[in-house]
Amino acid sequence: MSLIIDNYPLTSNMKYFSIPLGCLFALVACNNPQPKQATQEPEPWENFSYPETKKENVEDTYFGEKVIDPYRWLEDDQSQETANWVKAQNQVTFGYLNAIPYRQKIKEQAEKLWNHEQLSAPFHAGDYTYYYKNNGLQDQDVLYRKDKEGREESFLDPNTFAADGTTSLAQVNFSKDGSLICYLISEGGSDWRKAIVLDTKTKQQIGDTIVNIKYSGGFWYKNEGFYYCSYDKPKGSELSEKTDQNKLYYHKLGTPQSSDILVFGGKPEEKNRYVGGYVSNDENYLIIRGEETTSGGKLWIKDLRKPNAPMITILDNYDSDTFVLAIKGDKIYFQTNLNAPNGRIVVADIKKPTPQYWKDLIPETENVLTPVVAGKYILAHYMKDAISLVKQYDFDGKFIRDIKLPALGTVTLESAEEDENESFFSFENFYTPLSIYKLDLEKGDTSLFWAPKMDFNPNDFESKQVFYTSKDGTKVPMIITYKKGTPLDGSAPACLYGYGGFNISYTPWFAVTYAVWMNNGGVFAVANIRGGGEYGKKWHDDGTKFKKQNVFDDFIAACQYLIDNKYTSKEKLAIKGGSNGGLLIGAVMTQRPDLIRVALPYVGVMDMLRYHKFTSGAGWAYDYGTSNDSKEMFQYLKGYSPVHNVKEGTCYPATLVFTGDHDDRVVPAHSFKFAAQLQSKQACKNPVFIRIETNAGHGAGTPVSKIIDQTADWQAFTLWNMGYKKLPR
Repeated sequence: MSLIIDNYPLTSNMKYFSIPLGCLFALVACNNPQPKQATQEPEPWENFSYPETKKENVEDTYFGEKVIDPYRWLEDDQSQETANWVKAQNQVTFGYLNAIPYRQKIKEQAEKLWNHEQLSAPFHAGDYTYYYKNNGLQDQDVLYRKDKEGREESFLDPNTFAADGTTSLAQVNFSKDGSLICYLISEGGSDWRKAIVLDTKTKQQIGDTIVNIKYSGGFWYKNEGFYYCSYDKPKGSELSEKTDQNKLYYHKLGTPQSSDILVFGGKPEEKNRYVGGYVSNDENYLIIRGEETTSGGKLWIKDLRKPNAPMITILDNYDSDTFVLAIKGDKIYFQTNLNAPNGRIVVADIKKPTPQYWKDLIPETENVLTPVVAGKYILAHYMKDAISLVKQYDFDGKFIRDIKLPALGTVTLESAEEDENESFFSFENFYTPLSIYKLDLEKGDTSLFWAPKMDFNPNDFESKQVFYTSKDGTKVPMIITYKKGTPLDGSAPACLYGYGGFNISYTPWFAVTYAVWMNNGGVFAVANIRGGGEYGKKWHDDGTKFKKQNVFDDFIAACQYLIDNKYTSKEKLAIKGGSNGGLLIGAVMTQRPDLIRVALPYVGVMDMLRYHKFTSGAGWAYDYGTSNDSKEMFQYLKGYSPVHNVKEGTCYPATLVFTGDHDDRVVPAHSFKFAAQLQSKQACKNPVFIRIETNAGHGAGTPVSKIIDQTADWQAFTLWNMGYKKLPR
């Protein structure tokens, strides 16, 4: 279960990071604000004062130590008092942002660059070819289709779901023959979803809308019904109340949801916070995965051809990430990191699927493996220093060929049915907009299928990968990108982005928001710090629990590298990250406020003592540990928890905190409390604001119009607080 944000659409597979899934920006040394230049216009900071935030004497005791939580009342997302605080904060924040003279120009630049047709890789279902398309500035991507004669029509347009564009198309699943679709919608960015079934020929709804789906799609069994996962609806706020027991249900078409069958979960003695259930491609087996945290899972399989068939346990522990890759006849294929931190593919007899019977099909290598089944083949995607490589194998494990890729960057592979001889993949990097390629699976030839037509020339930019040394001597990769001609003498503004958690890898991607930044003279850098998955399971584990400080040290070393090598200076460095990356920014800016000028934490996990008390947050304990685990774990978490490490008398960087009022993954109270602490204790004139997006969640499904506004806001705030009275380029 990933913790991503940053809002840029990756239309090829409907992923979003604003972070789908963040950027980091830090600039000028906070204790050395830029001198005010003579002007008849008042500086934006001269006309604001922070709203008053009351303090309460709320006290918790951990292992005999008392901890004060003065802003606990901001955790109540249903109170009018919290709503009033949000409104007051936004009034001050947007008053400041709107006074920055070039904010509107940045917005216009983003709109112009964004305004081009965007397309996803096509896929087949029944008699149609489907794909997502956005004409340019549509708030949500539209699902289109073509019939066999090539006639195009809009099939599902989420822009019609809500007037403000905040209801998104979250996921679609077609029945095997393509005659039915189960599509999920998200309202206001919430992780709670609704499912609607349509006849794809008539577009008529079949049955009732299914509600309260979370962290799941609707996975078909024949044309009879589908499986989905849900939690019991919370008694309190559905946006913040703890949910810790995921359940798998089967919904039979034509019956009310109240009669849906509980297939798995619900036993108090074995709670799985995350459950996944889907049907094999031949529709003979139900595969179920249960997870306690975001790493490691148990695995079961059930033969659907036998009415009373038992649930067979494949893995009975949480020691590995193992998934069923394919079932072909009497053979079952797994993707696993069990005894293989970088991943391998194994095969077994379907009647003997447990690990003692596994045989290596594609053994582990020095690079991290993520495979996809395409036609009669396995496309083995490898990540080498965060760069994609693709090799083709057959199902006997025979190497066929290396797939030639357009350049160095990120490839996203698409699956294909067994009778298909072609598949598609998307390619992008930090200066190459996402394009789609066709792959001939028999010949291995690749050809450009679609490329965007936009006012952006990749040849005007350059990108380089460097390896720098962290505090403990570990070598860490970082990719630095900028427009050719950008001065590398320490004078350029720079934005450093990082995440560092949950085994998530940040490979090169293209986003309009950063293209705008670089067009205006900015350097954009991404550090592949520990906690991520760039070098497999060990790289992830070296950034978890009592090793979490490695993540912050890696990022601090990246800041120092950019400064020492004249890509920027302390006065021109900004840091940005979202979700777990928001925690990264909060921790780094409180540990080293002298190193950066601007901090931009997005939807961050900021209260490390209480994060596990909200929604499904306890599932993040593999990475973090919890404050009630042990005295040592409590003290370690308290030692870096951003909310608990804001100190009186310290000059913090200019800070713009981002969150959404409907974020039910990382509840907005994290950001509320962090902003309140900073505003209360800031010891210099560097501004501290919180920007609270209304009717928005963790990032997925954020309307394009809101993403463009956010782009204008963070860049205007960043550059203004670096001392720029006009755009640097």
